[in-house]
Amino acid sequence: MSEPWLSTLKTDTAQAGWELAVKMSRMGVKVTQPSDEVRKRLRGIYENDADSLIASSQVIAINFQTIAAANGYWK
Repeated sequence: MSEPWLSTLKTDTAQAGWELAVKMSRMGVKVTQPSDEVRKRLRGIYENDADSLIASSQVIAINFQTIAAANGYWK
């Protein structure tokens, strides 16, 4: 794996937590498919597939739930 990039799940705001959830989701795809060329080729397929887009949103939501819990739901 590459250089460490995730030092903490703690964020100052819910917005920052959401942005981290998106980044975590994107990094998950990058780890699963390390080839930039293949990811670029596949992007044209899934960006027009409603089921793929919904699945992506679900992954982001799950990551956001994890981050929110780690931050005490920003109470």
